[in-house]
Amino acid sequence: MILTSSPNIDGLTAACGNAAKTGAEQAGAKVLMVNLNQQKIGNCQACGNGWGPCRNEHYCQVKDDFQTLHTSLETIDAFVLVTPVYWGEMSESAKAFTDRVRRCEALKKQNSYFENKLVISVAAAGGSGNGITTCLTSMERFFTQVKAEKYDFIGVTQKNKKYKINTIQEASKEMVTAFLRK
Repeated sequence: MILTSSPNIDGLTAACGNAAKTGAEQAGAKVLMVNLNQQKIGNCQACGNGWGPCRNEHYCQVKDDFQTLHTSLETIDAFVLVTPVYWGEMSESAKAFTDRVRRCEALKKQNSYFENKLVISVAAAGGSGNGITTCLTSMERFFTQVKAEKYDFIGVTQKNKKYKINTIQEASKEMVTAFLRK
């Protein structure tokens, strides 16, 4: 599954997502692309006393597109999360999604939907390039908390776009190959 999170469907984030898709497909993967900006996923409401059923029952009671997407994660073998860098952080749609997933998945005693699954994080800074490191750190923290197996972290700017697009494609191809070897 490739998750992108930019409202610009023709920008740097989209190009990174498309490169990941191409690489994964070249290695033989069936790829599901999801643009989080095209989903209706609101922010965590910190229900009840700060925890709703997410903590113990592992589902979010806020009704929107999150439920369907969250449930689909269980059958996915590997993930690529691509976000633009806004103020040194993931985009708002990526933060809303990851915040809610983290609450549902991080405290599971049984396997989290991400547990031991390979992931690639891509931070695409279309402007100055500042903030890539803090954005990737935030992505690393999320994937650590949901027990994913981190495969690669890639920062992309307009200046390094040419070779980093190729890097993303190759990393996705290699990640699929590594999965198939397991």
